[in-house]
Amino acid sequence: MDDFISDVPPTDKAGRDEKLLFWACFIALIATAFGFVVRTQIIADWGREFSLSKTEQGQIFGVGLWPFSISIVLFSLIIDKIGYGKAMVFAFLCHIISAYLTITATGYKSLYWATFVVALGNGTVEAVINPVVATLFAREKTKWLNMLHAGWPGGLVLGGILAMAMGSTHWKYKVALLFFPVIAYGILMIGRKFPVNERVAAGVSYKPMLQQVGVLGAAIVVGLIVRELGNTFELATEVQIAIAAALVAAYGAYVRTLGQPLFIFLLLIMIPLATTELGTDSWIGDLMGPEMERLGLNGGWVLIYTSAIMLVLRFFAGPIVHKLSPLGLLASSALVAACGLLFLSKATGVTILAAATLYGFGKTFFWPTMLGVVAEQFPKGGALTLNTTGGVGMLAVGVIGAALLGNIQDKEAGRELKVQDPEVYAAVVDAPKSSVFGKYEPLDQKKIENLPEEKKGVIESIQGLAKKRALATVAIFPCIMFVCYLALIVYFKTQGGYKPKVLISEKEEELMMMGGVAGPAEL
Repeated sequence: MDDFISDVPPTDKAGRDEKLLFWACFIALIATAFGFVVRTQIIADWGREFSLSKTEQGQIFGVGLWPFSISIVLFSLIIDKIGYGKAMVFAFLCHIISAYLTITATGYKSLYWATFVVALGNGTVEAVINPVVATLFAREKTKWLNMLHAGWPGGLVLGGILAMAMGSTHWKYKVALLFFPVIAYGILMIGRKFPVNERVAAGVSYKPMLQQVGVLGAAIVVGLIVRELGNTFELATEVQIAIAAALVAAYGAYVRTLGQPLFIFLLLIMIPLATTELGTDSWIGDLMGPEMERLGLNGGWVLIYTSAIMLVLRFFAGPIVHKLSPLGLLASSALVAACGLLFLSKATGVTILAAATLYGFGKTFFWPTMLGVVAEQFPKGGALTLNTTGGVGMLAVGVIGAALLGNIQDKEAGRELKVQDPEVYAAVVDAPKSSVFGKYEPLDQKKIENLPEEKKGVIESIQGLAKKRALATVAIFPCIMFVCYLALIVYFKTQGGYKPKVLISEKEEELMMMGGVAGPAEL
């Protein structure tokens, strides 16, 4: 069956059943946020109990993100065949098993693999909820995807407050908080009737969906996945290249196209976008800890506060998107986020509140609006283009972003201490370790604990400075995004302006031609 792409203005015709399914998806996203925010609250406890370096902590944050891409991409390839319900059962099991494995963890490796499992579950949740909501609200995708993704900051706020309210309670009890939202979305999903994806409904076959991503898109996704898996299983670089080349070649032999250039460009933008938002959020409580402690507050309140801003603003995204356009909103957000990160890196005392507000406003619309742009411009790609975008974002922050922030801290702190007090540096430096950024020599936290109070105070001051420098470094990424969004705005102006594309079936096309449906020329 042929398909027809029409620039039809959005209309919202969602009924009661659609809204109920939307809220079920919303709660599922809250559950994924719980695991993320609890890790940010207890990562320092893991560091002390299991003697983890900052880079190792960053790698645990990373494995909580990059396996997301494996499940979201793989399920996107088969989701229309196996059904959304079966995929959600898999996600539910992953979340339950991961919570159990984390509670019974004994060190770095067990924490790493427990976090790996929860990331698979999180990716599966998004593999379902993004295409479901984009299909339910096909004429207002950006608006409803922003509202859906208010569930993420909502989960961060609720989970973060609960975790902090537990105070010095052992971290295992905080991990157990994950069971509540997981059981809730499990119950809510029972008996739900999921819609047929708009790609399937319009009769767009499997191969054209794959062609939207093309060889270049596959190369980006496969390259990042194989790179991280290669590091995890210690595969030689030559072996990684051979595996990635073989997989991309097989994909290319079938699709025989490089992919949509605009889509490839959007995929590349997701790398700095994800690092700016999720990479920073992974560390924000720890990075702002020293300054917040001077105010007598937990550093986690910065994440909760900025997440509360996101929660509110995403629910009111519709009028903002209508006024600025999706790309105008993204460009403005990138500029504000860059200023907010620089401000946070310099802020002290109560000015942290103003800096956090700026950063919160800046990061609010990044993720869901990018998904909205992809869904509106590439409806033929169905679940694949939509979820590949999110997958690349998670891969980027998992492979690069979270570990980068930890690595910056390790290197900056070591370099500064070596200059200020070489003798103390020699006493507390750990054996060389490896990461995706090469070898580094972290400071050993247990050795630091054995130092006199005066020396410990000097190191804490140096580590606080290293945290601020990490925030300033990340501000480069939204600057890159700002330039990219300006380029996209100029491109769409040459095409007559930004317009969402809506797939309609052959039958609907015939009705349009007969005057039964308002077509573009009639609007």
